[in-house]
Amino acid sequence: MELLCVTGVEDKLQDNVRPTLELLKNAGIKLCLKFYPSEFIELACQCPAVVCCRCSPTQKAEVVRLIQLETGKRACAIGDGGNDVSMIQAADVGIGIVGKEGKQASLAADFSVTQFSHIARLILVHGRYSGYIIYGGIIMYGALFLYKAEFIHIVSISFTALIFTELLMVAFTVRTWHWLMVIAELFSLIIYLLSLCFMKQFFDSEFIWTFAFLWKVTLLTVVSCVPLYVLKYLHRKVAPPSYAKV
Repeated sequence: MELLCVTGVEDKLQDNVRPTLELLKNAGIKLCLKFYPSEFIELACQCPAVVCCRCSPTQKAEVVRLIQLETGKRACAIGDGGNDVSMIQAADVGIGIVGKEGKQASLAADFSVTQFSHIARLILVHGRYSGYIIYGGIIMYGALFLYKAEFIHIVSISFTALIFTELLMVAFTVRTWHWLMVIAELFSLIIYLLSLCFMKQFFDSEFIWTFAFLWKVTLLTVVSCVPLYVLKYLHRKVAPPSYAKV
């Protein structure tokens, strides 16, 4: 290849930038992450949004680590450039956006999206679905604990508790009931009860009508879904969101 030309843009600072920076330094002003991290995070957590301008990659990661340390909560970092890699890797959940700056952030992240708007669905839909691993772990391991001597009944107990949990979750979430919602809930319940009776290759029809089956299903269902909604109710009473106050 033959070189045709070389172009460049001079990145020249404005007048008196250097003496101004020296003056501010000599005045004792010090970028608060180093000397006042607790005060910085305390102030930042009280704001609905915080903008940190002209941060280095190390400073971005330090902000994430301070949030994790001072609040004890999980942090999610979102970025689309190579200078966001440190921040993404420091967070509990890193989301990389494939943008004009390349794929460095995407390759270093836990989740990769092509558009910023996809983050809403990733967090609000798929993030909520991931919570079922818990409303699911309780049902599965609870069934194993209650039926450790009757492993053949694990399918019946776990599926039944799961269906009841889902129906209760829907019922607890709905605020204004419509007759179609009531029909949908009852129809789902009836269909499942009929499947217990007729799909004998999957369920022990004699066992599901015993008292032991009923009280253990009830126990698992209550343990898997009720505590969550009790906590949500208490949270609404103690620290209601702004729309609830209105």
